Amino acid sequence: MTAPDPIREFKRAMSHLTSAVNIISTDGPAGKLGLTVSAVCRGSDDPATVIVCINRTSRARDVFVNNGRLAINVLTGNQELLAMHFAGQTSASMAERFTWEIWSELDGLPTLRDARVAIAGTIVDRLEHGTHSVLFVAVDELRTKSGSGGLVYDSRNFHQVGASAF
Repeated sequence: MTAPDPIREFKRAMSHLTSAVNIISTDGPAGKLGLTVSAVCRGSDDPATVIVCINRTSRARDVFVNNGRLAINVLTGNQELLAMHFAGQTSASMAERFTWEIWSELDGLPTLRDARVAIAGTIVDRLEHGTHSVLFVAVDELRTKSGSGGLVYDSRNFHQVGASAF
């Protein structure tokens, strides 16, 4: 009998941690990019700061860090297909994704017009820890959309919660 792999066991356990689904987006000298992430949380109320974690081996990480700014788009329950596109689970190219009529701008950053919440911010600090970069994003501007439920990821599947789940 083989001993359990602690990393594999940890990843399996974390797959049961229900998380909001977000698409982070950026545009700047390093390029225009979007990425589906679930590791986003409030970091501080004053100053308003959000924490975003990105795998250090991801090529996308360098684009976000080098641009120095990003938008966080909290997805609604009916935006599962967008989450899949920006997770690289479809054949749509990055360039094609940004031509779709779903985008608006918030403080100079591409944001999803129908996002439940859109936050434009500046990366003010970064911590490298293990496999991930922890980005501290100061909120420059935000927009909320009321009346829509959210999209969460739990047990390796998407689920609708709130108003749009019914």
